[in-house]
Amino acid sequence: MPFHRFYCSPNLYTREEKQAIAQTITKYYAKLPPFLVLVSFIDVDKDSFYVGGEPNDRYLRINVQHSADPVQGYVVSRPWIEGYEKALEPFTKGKGIGWELQMTNDDVSFLPVQRKNPHSHFHCSLTSTLTPPHF
Repeated sequence: MPFHRFYCSPNLYTREEKQAIAQTITKYYAKLPPFLVLVSFIDVDKDSFYVGGEPNDRYLRINVQHSADPVQGYVVSRPWIEGYEKALEPFTKGKGIGWELQMTNDDVSFLPVQRKNPHSHFHCSLTSTLTPPHF
């Protein structure tokens, strides 16, 4: 169950771009039922978002939290992350903004769904990547 949080200024993306991003991400998880892929845009005003000590409204922080095995058969590896970044490129590099990506895989033994734990085994790993800001 991947949960994608986009921390950005309120006007960085239009409603149409947000929907296109959500659809792109959902398609990237083609092996999962679409209702399991969550995408949230969290508005951060320019006076509350600082890069290098300076306010910045042209920066994006993406946090991806995988809450299943990791995501039912997907191998979250460097090539997988590079493919993810490529899929989002029109909305990051293509917009000429600074951005970074953090991706984690949760320990599913602590993630009961509706008070049931759908996972019968333990899995825990952490994969993080930092894409240098593109100013």
